[in-house]
Amino acid sequence: MGKPLAELAQHARAELGKVIVGQEAPLETLFLTLVCGGHVLLEGVPGLGKTLAVRTLARTLGVRFRRVQGTPDLMPADITGSSVLDMATSQFRVHEGPVFTDLLLADEINRMPPRTQAALLESMQERQVTIDGVARSLSPLFTVVATQNPVEFEGTYPLPEAELDRFTVKLKMDYPAAAEEEAILARHQQPETAAPAPDPAAAPIAAAEIVAARDEASAVRVDAALLTYVAAIVRRTREWPAVALGASPRAAIHLMQIAKAVAALEGRDFLLPDDVKRIAAPVLRHRLVMRAEADLEGMTSDQVIGDVLAAVPVPK
Repeated sequence: MGKPLAELAQHARAELGKVIVGQEAPLETLFLTLVCGGHVLLEGVPGLGKTLAVRTLARTLGVRFRRVQGTPDLMPADITGSSVLDMATSQFRVHEGPVFTDLLLADEINRMPPRTQAALLESMQERQVTIDGVARSLSPLFTVVATQNPVEFEGTYPLPEAELDRFTVKLKMDYPAAAEEEAILARHQQPETAAPAPDPAAAPIAAAEIVAARDEASAVRVDAALLTYVAAIVRRTREWPAVALGASPRAAIHLMQIAKAVAALEGRDFLLPDDVKRIAAPVLRHRLVMRAEADLEGMTSDQVIGDVLAAVPVPK
């Protein structure tokens, strides 16, 4: 029997706190999404510790970790791998790319050209890649965490809607508060804490515990009224005047899955409307395409999600 999800989350929170100051809300959602087997799009300006947080979480979870740096000349084979000729045997063998891991960090994914971005579609949806016409299975724990910069547009390629929809959540990391920034400076005054240790002090979370936590979240009961509530939220985004393209049925599935993980984190085996509200923005914000006039008015997808939540009746 694995540890409860809440206990694993506390362990992960403590390990992340050793190297990251602040950012508790996005990092908690990052942990929940990875436990649920979802993919994460992590947005923030450079220098906020996005890569460091993902590396630390990978060590805490005890999973294999690989990193790909997005560049304009990156080719699909640089991610998936390819067949190479072994001169010793005169036979072709498969050279596995970074995608053959448990946790893949796609750093600055929007710097990859569209063809290379598309190479991730099959792996994210089906946990397999096709090399020379042969489908090869990936790890059952395979997860993509992609980072992107919200302000640098030169040399970047927007992610297509089909790929955005495969990310379970989009998380935003903001600048730290004044007290947190002072704590970061103070920490870097101490040589022993200026750089993170290569391995966390505590024992990593075992794979069996991750599976047990995933099962715990899956077992959370969802009343019929809550199913109707989740569907109503997603459907309302498609009818909203400021939105050109609303959330998909896949978004509804992801919203329910992560909301169930939130309920398990709170120690409950049943879903509440507040669980859905808490996670709605991270799950839906990257799936809404705003109309041009709404963009000109400065309206954001987060504002629309807040308005939708206020408009959809909450089940009693």
